[in-house]
Amino acid sequence: MRKLTIVFLFSLSFFTYSQDANNILKKSEEKIRGVKSSYTEMIITVVRPKWKKEMTMKGWSVGEDYFTSVIITPAKEKGTVFLKRENEVWNYVPSIERTIKLPPSMMMQNWMGTDFTNDDLVQRSSITDDYTNTIIGEETIDDLDCWIIQLIPKEDAPVVWGKLIMWIDKNDYMQLKTQFFDEYDDMVNVMNSKIIKNFGGKKLPSVIEFVPIEKEGNKTIVERLIWMFDIDINERFFMPNYMKNLR
Repeated sequence: MRKLTIVFLFSLSFFTYSQDANNILKKSEEKIRGVKSSYTEMIITVVRPKWKKEMTMKGWSVGEDYFTSVIITPAKEKGTVFLKRENEVWNYVPSIERTIKLPPSMMMQNWMGTDFTNDDLVQRSSITDDYTNTIIGEETIDDLDCWIIQLIPKEDAPVVWGKLIMWIDKNDYMQLKTQFFDEYDDMVNVMNSKIIKNFGGKKLPSVIEFVPIEKEGNKTIVERLIWMFDIDINERFFMPNYMKNLR
């Protein structure tokens, strides 16, 4: 009976710890997306050893299921739109005036020549629903105390990564660092967040850097210029037949 009680208490403790990790991640994601919606304008810089490329982009989201973005500059990519609508991902290509539904096999492809994937952009998977999440430690980043949370994908979950490890600060639930692993448990990318600013009353990193581990001198920098939350967004922005009208 004593042995059974110890096992039960251990199991209950682990379950509670896991639930804490889910709550932390949920609060962190909600902060980024807003309770209802979000709007952002950003500059994306692709850095390579011998050249740089800069793009500007606008993005709108409603909850976890709806996200759309449109490229503003450069002229060559202007009007290119990506849309996440529940479990579907769409791409509008203005040069051929076509709207294309992307298959799951394209989620691991790099988005617009950057170092992050199509899935990183639209966040087709849910870190709270599609992963088993556990706090595995604590660490200080830039004088901010953080939880370290390991995310292991659930069986048959529609995810592209074999594992994620995420650092989230304890005071403001900011995602300060994420390591991305493939199915062989090899680290592929690191995302670092920096330059904390106030956006709509929220403390959030204004700059994130995606760095591929095995490509020296390569990185993608995302700088958010505007970030607004819980605003009214026209539902047409998330319709495939409206993508060509986004500006």
